[in-house]
Amino acid sequence: MGSSRIGAVELRDLAEAAFRAHGVAAPQARDAAQVLIRAEMMGIVTHGAARIPEYTERIVAGGIDPAAAIAIGHPAPGLLRVDGADGLGPAILMQALRAARPVAEELGLAAAFCRRSAHVGALAPYLLTATEWGMIALVATNASAMMAPAGGRAARLGNNPLGLGFPDPDGRVVLLDMALSTVSRSRLRQAAAEGGEIPPDWAVDAAGRPTADPAAALAGLLGPAGGHKGAGLALAVDLLAGLWSGAAFLTRVPDSGDARDRPRDLGQVVLLIDARRLLAADEAAERMAAFRRIVEKTPPADPSCPVRLPGDRAMARLRRAEAEGVDLPAPLLTRIIDLATGR
Repeated sequence: MGSSRIGAVELRDLAEAAFRAHGVAAPQARDAAQVLIRAEMMGIVTHGAARIPEYTERIVAGGIDPAAAIAIGHPAPGLLRVDGADGLGPAILMQALRAARPVAEELGLAAAFCRRSAHVGALAPYLLTATEWGMIALVATNASAMMAPAGGRAARLGNNPLGLGFPDPDGRVVLLDMALSTVSRSRLRQAAAEGGEIPPDWAVDAAGRPTADPAAALAGLLGPAGGHKGAGLALAVDLLAGLWSGAAFLTRVPDSGDARDRPRDLGQVVLLIDARRLLAADEAAERMAAFRRIVEKTPPADPSCPVRLPGDRAMARLRRAEAEGVDLPAPLLTRIIDLATGR
């Protein structure tokens, strides 16, 4: 299977056209395209352009409403409630982020809670957008059950991704985007497709035993990152993003492999802090530079892998893709073009 290179802007336009061809309004289609293609450009290919066919299939099946009227309420100063109306996940979360911005600029901070949402892709693109506005950001989402709570042996918790973004007046932002499982399901699927083995601490099989067989792992449970600490943090994210948003939580979240005509009612939370209220730009730049120097001068465990801050590699890939274009598997690009042209 070969690859094809395409300009980043052209690819975003195709993604937007694919969503518009399936009934999504232009602003929401543009937001979703921006998020997914930025993820692709950052090297997060499992949550990038490959999600375009998946999302459009869910639209056709009825699990995502392309005409969703996203509603935003303000129950208290600094607090927003977002009803995504079963629409396109990235569009819902981007609208929540955008609505929270002026509130954070006025009050210093804002929190938005989303319900009746869908899969939102990688968190890094949202974090980057917030840092470009000069905001410190926390973004989290719940997910379908694939891990056990501490001490358990049945799926009750999602891997519930959590992200933090920190601005830098010099432009070298810090982006931490991580699921709370040891690895993602996509890594297991990739290993199964390649016929390889996995480290035995990644997952357990259906009987709760550590396994090196990715197929057995897919039928079992993902391991939480950091053992009981990761499980506890995943539980807390579901309380915050799922329960308190009014969305589905724990086993009430439909599995991503369930019928595509079924809305998933995922929940997300966004916290924005206006960093300019905390430090003047020159002081912030000086302190961020000092912070970075201390981290980067850490002696590496492997001399071939220097110590970096979270997000450095993703940002380098993004800048390279902006200059050189994006390489996609040829069949995927053909599929996106077909979707964009209504075929």
